[in-house]
Amino acid sequence: MKSKYVILASALLISVASFAQKDEIKAAEKALKKGNSQEAATILQGAESLMSNASDDEKAQFFFVKGNTYLDLANKSVDTDKNLGLAADAYLSLVDVEKASGKSKYSEQATKSIIEIKFKLINSAIADSKIDKHADSAKKLYDAYLLDKKDTLNLYYAASTYVNAKEYDKALKSYEELKRLNYSGKGISYLAVNKLTEEEDLFTTVAERDRMVKMGTHEKPRTEVIPSKRGEIYKNMALILVDAGKTEEAKKAIAEARVANPEDVSLLLTQANLYLDTKDFVTYKKIITEVLEKSPNDADLIFNLGVISANAKDLVEAEKYYKRAIEIKPDYINAYLNLAILKLDADTSILEEMNKLGNSDNDNKRYLVLKKQREEVFRGALPYLEKAYELNPKNAEVASTLLSVYSALEMTEKKKELKAKM
Repeated sequence: MKSKYVILASALLISVASFAQKDEIKAAEKALKKGNSQEAATILQGAESLMSNASDDEKAQFFFVKGNTYLDLANKSVDTDKNLGLAADAYLSLVDVEKASGKSKYSEQATKSIIEIKFKLINSAIADSKIDKHADSAKKLYDAYLLDKKDTLNLYYAASTYVNAKEYDKALKSYEELKRLNYSGKGISYLAVNKLTEEEDLFTTVAERDRMVKMGTHEKPRTEVIPSKRGEIYKNMALILVDAGKTEEAKKAIAEARVANPEDVSLLLTQANLYLDTKDFVTYKKIITEVLEKSPNDADLIFNLGVISANAKDLVEAEKYYKRAIEIKPDYINAYLNLAILKLDADTSILEEMNKLGNSDNDNKRYLVLKKQREEVFRGALPYLEKAYELNPKNAEVASTLLSVYSALEMTEKKKELKAKM
């Protein structure tokens, strides 16, 4: 008889708790409708402990009201970042509950709110990045990815931003997730110049872009192929692992990536760069030979080999690759610029020595020798700078550097002519 009373008492407690839950949720919902979202949040915090025994319907309703409450607080600029996170967690919990129960009373509205939060997080991340708050920016981008895992671009940007924040463990975790997803980022951008802003706008489809051009709001349509980002992803993974003293893990990661993506030449470049950094020149040369065999006339690829060689201070090889890129593509402006930079880099050490000289006879003689060497450096860079300026006269940096070279070589007429154009 006694056990029956115990069962009856337990049932009564559950029943009372259920009524309490419903009352708390209704009270919070009422406060929210009146615009008192802070009051609603307080009520919900009190009801949180009662949710473990709630039915699926009550849990769904609770999470829905909770999501709406914290989203409203975030929209009112009350502790925005924290409340956006709380709202997102509530909506995701709601979707999980209804998915498990097979019902979907609130899921559609919750999904719309999740997308709203996602874009708020992305915009806030962009704002943080502009003021060098990279850690905050990266977290928001990662949270945006968690809200919509189909949008893997946010995971890619989160990883890159974690690198900027020097939070390498989190960056590596994000890159490993991208690797697991076999993310490439390869695609096509459809662009056209907005006549009002004179800036290029990005369109999701070629039809959308062409429609805007036809309407007359845009002009100069162009299509840009976005190359694979796998090379960059694995390169950054390798650099993080090397920085952590895990060189063998880095080599293994690149080797695995190549097996999964045998036709991705950017991975070959990354692998070559890794062996160059670790001073394994034999393997580096072997990989470079393989790269050139695969694409002997790929100007971009050969240009990148020039960059790798320049970074390794192998200036002879770098110059060879840049010149080869120009042979293949005579209007390759970046190759001309990098050739000019290669030449002008020698000026730094010459100028430093000149500045240390005194006024003795020997110093004066040495000064004349160094002055002649500087002139040779400038003359070596001049044709590449002039060609780069010819290809892009709107590039202010090229024009400014060219002006300095004309000045150093006392080419007065050329200097006046360029100044007039600028």
